[in-house]
Amino acid sequence: MKRILLSTPTMHGEEMKYIQDAFDSNWVAPLGANVDALETALAARVGKAHGAALSSGTAALHLAYKWAGVQPGDFVFCSDLTFSATVNPVLYEGGIPVFIDSERETWNMDPAALEKAFALYPKPKAVVLVHLYGVPAQADRILEICQKHGVPLIEDAAESLGATYRGHETGTYGELAAFSFNGNKIITASGGGALLTDDAAAAKKFRFWATQSRDPAPHYQHSELGYNYRMSNIMAGIGRGQLKHLDGHIAAKRRIYSAYKEAFVDLPLTMNPYLPDSNPNFWLSCVTVDGDSCPAVIMEALAKENIESRPIWKPMHLQPVFAGYDYVCAHSRREIAGQARNDVSVSEDIFARGLCLPSDIKMTNEDLARVIAAVRGAFHV
Repeated sequence: MKRILLSTPTMHGEEMKYIQDAFDSNWVAPLGANVDALETALAARVGKAHGAALSSGTAALHLAYKWAGVQPGDFVFCSDLTFSATVNPVLYEGGIPVFIDSERETWNMDPAALEKAFALYPKPKAVVLVHLYGVPAQADRILEICQKHGVPLIEDAAESLGATYRGHETGTYGELAAFSFNGNKIITASGGGALLTDDAAAAKKFRFWATQSRDPAPHYQHSELGYNYRMSNIMAGIGRGQLKHLDGHIAAKRRIYSAYKEAFVDLPLTMNPYLPDSNPNFWLSCVTVDGDSCPAVIMEALAKENIESRPIWKPMHLQPVFAGYDYVCAHSRREIAGQARNDVSVSEDIFARGLCLPSDIKMTNEDLARVIAAVRGAFHV
């Protein structure tokens, strides 16, 4: 039986032209024409002035925190419901993450919880906002809060390339925006990432740090700590070819989300929500299970049909590696008991009831029907 996977790369052919150009010019190592062109094209697509193509989205976030001046003992406010790559680089610089609970409307950072965090920790070095599963957060409200407190906003848009909120692409609200081209993302470079900014001096600094902070001297001289974070010219070639198909990938992801939503309308399932004035990229289609049903039962039913699924990201405040760091909810758990099961916070509730469904754009109509049938079978309908 054919295996149906969650989200895998989809190649189109243009990628090979740019890869071949890298081979023909012998620029197969970091830097080269593909890197320059990808930085320019990506920045233009998102709506930022400058970009630095890097080895990973994690590297992009690391340089963003370094630029924000995070030092040992400094607080950084982070979305709680995310992948650990959002938070790990905070600890690279010795910072202290403070996790901010989600809102139900988007599953992203709750502006009310962010305001509460500023009351508790009035001088963080940065706020990092994740657009989870390609769904835009209330970025305008988050930015307004950050500006009121004089703190830079960094967008972790690793999952949301091409998504828009109130007519603006994710990545244009913060001073910096980090993107990922990992193999499971909406477009890929076989890996890699990028950091975008409107500040030309900042972009120059990111490229400097990412190439081992080599000073402009005839010999190897380094006055600052550097990193080997630059993207290879071959990877950038893949990214250039993929970027041409971003809109097509988004349309295909939207088709999958819509098919699930229509097929599950009579089941105790709720699709991952988004605001009416946003256009997600629908990177992953997710559901929460209502009532007394259990997502593990659905996962088991899918596994029996050789179909991959996955739980929602486990909230950062529940991760053993981040035990002991503070977690801020807009309300006390007792106050939200009527909205969340078992007196848990919003992010905990989403994790407990959530499931990611196959969202691979290469799925055929037959594949999609198999997934839908397996999910419905878990409810014996």
